[in-house]
Amino acid sequence: MWFCLGVALLASVGIIAIGVVYVFNPQGAAQSFGLPLPEKDPNIAWWLRLKGVRDVVAGLGVLALMVWAEPRVLGIVLFIDSFIAMGDMSLILAAKGSTKAALGMHGLTAALMIAASIPLIIGGV
Repeated sequence: MWFCLGVALLASVGIIAIGVVYVFNPQGAAQSFGLPLPEKDPNIAWWLRLKGVRDVVAGLGVLALMVWAEPRVLGIVLFIDSFIAMGDMSLILAAKGSTKAALGMHGLTAALMIAASIPLIIGGV
């Protein structure tokens, strides 16, 4: 149970922190994502900030479930949210971006989220 909750906490706090960086320093945050930086356009920063807001909200949702939901619900949402990390990984690989970032950051995050979600869903914790 501690592993599952620890992963959920780490994932939620981590994505909130990443989202905050995207809101306040979008170009800096984008450098670590695994894709080449978007072209210089004043509106790119606003598009990146949109990602940041969504990241913060996704993290807050998981934190809320940790406090107020039963473990099975947390596990289901954690499993569903792992598709965000898998999607990021897949898109970076398809775009021939950084394999290291795709697998090491996004792929590992997805794997940990799945590993933590399954025991919560089946009630084996």
